[in-house]
Amino acid sequence: MKLVILFGPQAVGKMTVGHELEKITNLKLFHNHMTIELVTPFFSYGSETGKRLVNLFREEIFEEVSKSDLPGLIFTYVWAFDLAGDWEYIDRISKKFESRGAEIYYVELEADLEERLERNKTPHRLEHKPTKRNITRSEQDLISTMEKYRLNSHVGEIQKSNYFRINNTNLSANEVAKIIKEKFEL
Repeated sequence: MKLVILFGPQAVGKMTVGHELEKITNLKLFHNHMTIELVTPFFSYGSETGKRLVNLFREEIFEEVSKSDLPGLIFTYVWAFDLAGDWEYIDRISKKFESRGAEIYYVELEADLEERLERNKTPHRLEHKPTKRNITRSEQDLISTMEKYRLNSHVGEIQKSNYFRINNTNLSANEVAKIIKEKFEL
């Protein structure tokens, strides 16, 4: 089993790259908004109940996939590097899969803010993420989150053997997926 954790700031292209990677590998995509969009009609993701339910669904899916005979999973995540809880979350997910013999791959995406603001409005993103359809609110959230948290790692900060960082500002999702597949022989 393989677990690919695709991380980076909002609208960097994690889900879109994940969809492309899913097409060219036998891995299944579990993008972070799948659980957010499930819970949001009932409870805001910003609420205590909303966060608890999102995390509960994710944990159950990780548990079942890690025990399954699936070839692997691609998971997307916005990792705030200045929050200890986010480091612990990634570590917990990784250990769950590693304890069952999985190989873990960490792929960090980065892109210029201007490009991310454009990607925030793409039909593909809006189709899969209804909570992002209010573009004004979504852009404000993207900018305020970027100002509040550090959403890309410092050089050398991630000490994982299967780690790769890609600036995808000028690359298509398909190109990035091919790079990832080749780099990790997925």
